[in-house]
Amino acid sequence: MFKKKNKKNHQEKEAEVLPVEHEEEMFDEEGQLSVDVYQDKNSIIIKSTIAGVEPDDIDISFHNDMLTIRGERKHDKTIGEDDYFYKECYWGSFSRSIILPLEVQVEKIKATIKNGILTIVLPKVHHNDGKKISVEDNN
Repeated sequence: MFKKKNKKNHQEKEAEVLPVEHEEEMFDEEGQLSVDVYQDKNSIIIKSTIAGVEPDDIDISFHNDMLTIRGERKHDKTIGEDDYFYKECYWGSFSRSIILPLEVQVEKIKATIKNGILTIVLPKVHHNDGKKISVEDNN
């Protein structure tokens, strides 16, 4: 879920790498995509490092203020299990759902990949704060 962070209170958390004996458990599950979510004046921007994934292997959907990114990082099957010294990269299906804090213009959402970074731009809906709505008496 998207939360606004206060830089003074932000604490860094160390990455946890599972020991090799737990590797099979990790690969049986779907991976979670890491994202940065921020805003500028006109848009909400989501960025994720998604190296090794082809655009055709990514599915982005939007439903009820929630953006979902699904995909698959395909494993090179020509490398035998016995040939690995270390195997720490995640291969397989992944997904991430993000509840957006603001209303966006769904028809104008754009997604691009450049240098292994997925960028999704969601234009904000700007409401006219200066318009006064009058209430009619229907009696």
